[in-house]
Amino acid sequence: MGFWDWLSGADNANQPPSSADEVAKAPTADDIAAALDAVERLVVDPAVPTVVRARAMRVVSVVRNTLPRLGLLGLGSYDAYSVVATATDYLPEAIGGYLRLPRDWADSRPVEGGKTALLLLIDQLDLLGSTMDAIYNAANTTDAAALINHGRFLQEKFGHVQSPELNLGQA
Repeated sequence: MGFWDWLSGADNANQPPSSADEVAKAPTADDIAAALDAVERLVVDPAVPTVVRARAMRVVSVVRNTLPRLGLLGLGSYDAYSVVATATDYLPEAIGGYLRLPRDWADSRPVEGGKTALLLLIDQLDLLGSTMDAIYNAANTTDAAALINHGRFLQEKFGHVQSPELNLGQA
């Protein structure tokens, strides 16, 4: 292999892709659960302010409640992706970024728009929480709508029946 081949990568063209070149696989249910468990372990640290712990645990709880209902959102949907990404990326990164800073500095020094890192994290957690609530509601609305429609069907089909004794011979 010559210098130019090395520079241009010509020799690598015939080699199979390395594991680093492969497309990342979607997280499994176990991966998602492990990511949420890791967030819970991060926030139980006494160095984490109670306000952060409470908000993070709220997000974790809503994500856990939503996961079994992802199919109702459509597995390839933006909402389903957002739930998985919140568990495996957005939430751990927000908390990790804050925890990498010295506590006294993060909690007292304005870093953006007059807000400290602590206040920025709280804003991010509130945004994740309200977004996950909306997605959870959307997933549940699907089943609630089905229940409403079924009730209308039953009312239409059987609502005219006055008394079960009067209609025993009728089908």
